[in-house]
Amino acid sequence: MSLKDFAGTLPDFAKDIRLNVGSLLNEAHLPDQQKYGLFLCCAHATGYKPLVDVTEAEVAAKLSPEAANAARAAAAVMAMNNVYYRFTHLAGNAEYQTMPAKLRMNVIGQPGIEKVDFELFSLAVSAINGCGMCIDSHEQILKKAGATAEAIQTAVRIGAVMKAVATVHSAIN
Repeated sequence: MSLKDFAGTLPDFAKDIRLNVGSLLNEAHLPDQQKYGLFLCCAHATGYKPLVDVTEAEVAAKLSPEAANAARAAAAVMAMNNVYYRFTHLAGNAEYQTMPAKLRMNVIGQPGIEKVDFELFSLAVSAINGCGMCIDSHEQILKKAGATAEAIQTAVRIGAVMKAVATVHSAIN
């Protein structure tokens, strides 16, 4: 089943979500590696296995093994980082922001693909997970690397729609 078909199983109250999946799959602004990598990392970020499985199948022939692994790695490392850095940001005690994280995150420095693509994946996952500190950090890196506001917005739109697909589908199944 394709991702579009999967979204097509959503009920009528989620018609906007169905239409947004189709629109984003046809998005021409991003290169395929970025677009399909975003779909994959965002599916993994939702933690909803049926969506992960459909998305893995959707992108299998569209992403290199390195790009697919980088998308999965972005979802994994951001699952950890978004919790940690959201805590340091929200905690009333500012001392935590000065302490070293002492968490391994080597994949950020060596993702196996272009750094800007990995940063875009990380930004989208950070938006799903609601870590403002991480969103700001990744957005700044992307802007310095020449990413456009439209590319950044598209990444977050993919994250928002994939999260909505997972939320609605898991609620009705």
